Amino acid sequence: MRLGEATAPVVTVVGGGLAGCETAVGLARRGWSVRLIEMRGVKTTEAHQTDELGELVCTNSFKSEDPANAHGQLKREMRLLGSVLLTAADETRVPAGSALAVDRHLFSRAMAESVAARAEIEVVRDEVTDLPEGPAVVATGPLTSDALSASIRRHLGDDGLSFFDAIAPILDRDSLDPSIVFEAGRFEEAGDYLNCPLDKAEYEAFIEALRAGESYEGHDWDDVPYFEGCLPIEVMAARGVDTLRFGPMKPIGLEDPRTGRRPWAVVQLRREDRAGQMWNIVGFQTRLKRGEQRRIFTMIPGLGEAEFLRWGSIHRNSYLNFPQRLSAHGALPDRPDLVFAGQLTGVEGYTESAASGLLAALNMDRVLRGLEPTLPPPTTMLGGLYRFLRESRPKHFQPMNSNWGLVDPLNERVRDKREKRRRLARRALDDFLSWLASVDVEPAVDPSTLRRVDDEATASSRS
Repeated sequence: MRLGEATAPVVTVVGGGLAGCETAVGLARRGWSVRLIEMRGVKTTEAHQTDELGELVCTNSFKSEDPANAHGQLKREMRLLGSVLLTAADETRVPAGSALAVDRHLFSRAMAESVAARAEIEVVRDEVTDLPEGPAVVATGPLTSDALSASIRRHLGDDGLSFFDAIAPILDRDSLDPSIVFEAGRFEEAGDYLNCPLDKAEYEAFIEALRAGESYEGHDWDDVPYFEGCLPIEVMAARGVDTLRFGPMKPIGLEDPRTGRRPWAVVQLRREDRAGQMWNIVGFQTRLKRGEQRRIFTMIPGLGEAEFLRWGSIHRNSYLNFPQRLSAHGALPDRPDLVFAGQLTGVEGYTESAASGLLAALNMDRVLRGLEPTLPPPTTMLGGLYRFLRESRPKHFQPMNSNWGLVDPLNERVRDKREKRRRLARRALDDFLSWLASVDVEPAVDPSTLRRVDDEATASSRS
């Protein structure tokens, strides 16, 4: 209920992940009492390692902060909406070049503290097996329990869609060979990544081993509709001998200090913690068996004695047919106060999931106050993403990351790609601020601090 209103409802938020935490805090800030229900603590999932709120299951990176990058622009819109994810990430970040990466354990602790700091939020550890009565936001994510998934399908009259997602191994820094592995970022002086260089013969032997590697079976793997942005490494290898060399193993912008030349291919590692003890093999999500992971990945130069702190694995990701079954703001058509948020809606990625939680909180507040739900314009990243969700062809609907292809094109043609994206970002920021003003939402951060980035980028491009 809203403070001071004895008859106001308590809003239920199901799921204590990124979207659920954003939703719960967003509603609490607007004066609503919230019951945040998280299953972990009484029942685990296939992929989570802890029962912490806001646990990061896959990578520890939230991708680029550069506003000319689609993910960077989405972060600006999230900051204006008061994102607790970005506040927690700022507090727990680790070096990763232009990307925003965090110490995952410190990050989860910061997220939990953000929730605990709100007296309006009650955290309940329990499994929800049916869609709640009364106002609720369902943000249970791609690992929604079987019982709740069945309830959702009954209410939607839809068998739903699902795909399988894979996560990459994490290695111990001290187990890497320093005579081979070198520090460098692509085209950057800062050595925020570790790099394992391969020559042509080493690369081709590695690809052959990947193609022959034994994977976990039993789930009709050949028919799995993998999300293209998170393909298992062995699936990519099967598409062609050069697929990886032009993908996650591209050597562009890197020079092997042993030879002074660009390698044929490179495997990059990104730090997982501030101390730099744990390193993720970038782009190496996999469904290979553990023994095969050790055999094949230790073929990579510099990883011959690598210690695996976390194995790559495969798990089920489920999502709803948003364009066919949900309203424009993600609610059941006959229940505007039952909203879905997070990856369950078909957004793909940490920040996309959290951003949908921010929007769910805003719209739940509006619905409960008798106002119409609202969405940002499609010139903004969040608005473009929601347009994709509601206007996609239901038969071919698949999850989507942020990208500039989601937003309206510029009125003028700009040949330079970097300048085009800067202009898209400037327009997106202006239009997002105008939208906030139109729905009486005060920006959570000073817009001038965000505009300064645009001004500096423009000045740099002209110099």
